[in-house]
Amino acid sequence: MQRREFFKKMGSVVAVSAVIPMMSFAEEAKKLVGPNEFSYEKALNIITSGKGATASPKVTLKAPEIAENGAVVPVTVEVESPMTESDYVKTIHIFATKNNNSRCISVHLTPANAKAMFSARIKLGSTQDVVALIEMSDGSFLSAAQSVKVTIGGCG
Repeated sequence: MQRREFFKKMGSVVAVSAVIPMMSFAEEAKKLVGPNEFSYEKALNIITSGKGATASPKVTLKAPEIAENGAVVPVTVEVESPMTESDYVKTIHIFATKNNNSRCISVHLTPANAKAMFSARIKLGSTQDVVALIEMSDGSFLSAAQSVKVTIGGCG
């Protein structure tokens, strides 16, 4: 097998494995709340089974206070966790509370990750809160939120 062929095939495998979970979530969301709306409150209730989440100083959410371009807002989430087999961050969910589909991304972790941290760029339709919802291995949920003001062309 040629090197280029190998990398082409690996790229295809990675692309397919990234798309299939998102397709299943989209179908699940349509069944639960309709095709054009997946509000933050509904998503929070579904994910936490109605338990809700506790704001925690262990969760650090970094996002700009003012975003000049709502299409590419950088967000970083870090969680203080030992990341051992018995105590680790299971999932990091990032929400944009006023978007039609508020769930931006969900990242599943294992103790092999060694550090509970994730960075991404998300799309914000307007000024709103960005929320990080953390699912721990013991079934508890932690959260952190930050308001982000979206400006048009940086003109406020």
